[in-house]
Amino acid sequence: MSQESAGEPTIDLDGLFTEFDAGSLRLRNRFAMAPMTRVKSPGGVPNSENIEYYREHAAGGVGLIITEGTYVRGPAAGPLSGVPRFYGQDSAAGWRAVAEAVHAEGAAIVPQLWHTGVDRGNEPEFEPETPSVSPSGIDHAGAPVGRALTAEDLDTLVASYVESAVLARQLGFDGIEIHGAHGYLLDQFFWDATNHRTDDYGVTPRRRAALPARVVAAVREAVGPDFPIIYRYSQWKGVDYKARIAATPGELEELLTPLVDAGVDIFHTSLRRHWLPEFTEYAEDLSLAGWTKKITGRPVITVGSVGVDSVFRGDRIDETQADRFRFLNDQFDRGEFDVVALGRALLADPEWVNKVRDQRLSEITPFR
Repeated sequence: MSQESAGEPTIDLDGLFTEFDAGSLRLRNRFAMAPMTRVKSPGGVPNSENIEYYREHAAGGVGLIITEGTYVRGPAAGPLSGVPRFYGQDSAAGWRAVAEAVHAEGAAIVPQLWHTGVDRGNEPEFEPETPSVSPSGIDHAGAPVGRALTAEDLDTLVASYVESAVLARQLGFDGIEIHGAHGYLLDQFFWDATNHRTDDYGVTPRRRAALPARVVAAVREAVGPDFPIIYRYSQWKGVDYKARIAATPGELEELLTPLVDAGVDIFHTSLRRHWLPEFTEYAEDLSLAGWTKKITGRPVITVGSVGVDSVFRGDRIDETQADRFRFLNDQFDRGEFDVVALGRALLADPEWVNKVRDQRLSEITPFR
């Protein structure tokens, strides 16, 4: 997979075009489409536009599609009615058609199950009569928003994730991803800024991980041992790019070990820049993905500005971009990750993976 002509640099990503297996999940290559919120499902129901969107990206060559975030039943899962839901007959019919279209193009697909928690705010457009819920009824700055989850609420919440996961299996999806990143509900339990609980779900890292682990364990029991569970998490939040749930590898281990024990098969570490080391004070120059794999022993999906030359803008592949690809390839060769997810690069060009595979680099439409 290398080319050095017409001013284009050498790029070798052969390892990422090998197959990947994890339990019953079979991928034709190591590229995934990252979940990206679209708010284009009127009434929460995937329609023909959604079906074509996912089909087109499957045809573009990725091995795995992770859908945009889809609301679980609740309580108070999110603020917008145009976000697709993963419950109810109408939404189920739409998602079945999406899965069939993706499979017809040779890719695997998992839904991302999402609850926004306090991020839903005090004035949601979807289900405005229901107050927002979160671990402690506060946002990251300590301001009151909605109310804190009760013990009964937690039972309902866990059941909502189970309902959606079981539906995914019934509809023929290849697994699920649980969204525990970016400051949304499950991440709000991880994060001490939003979790001020003093019960079994707060205070220490392991107790802050108890509710996410309970969700995973309940899903695992419901879907059986061979249905893949991906768990996405992050240090950064949508409201605070510098936030950290773990300041050391030891703290990270305290958070992730309960999820491993509960049944997570794959971790999806959400990074803003895949090439940056996570804990700079340690000799091991590993990204968060690399630390995750070292700590858990589980396969890992990495992500973070792959295929774009800066945080906000892409361009044709030049030597700077090629250096990033070489570093990505080095990370893969070192075993820091197993699958790489792309977001903005695929928004700009659904054929990105096929073009890289075929070395049609000058034909790639850059993200701007």
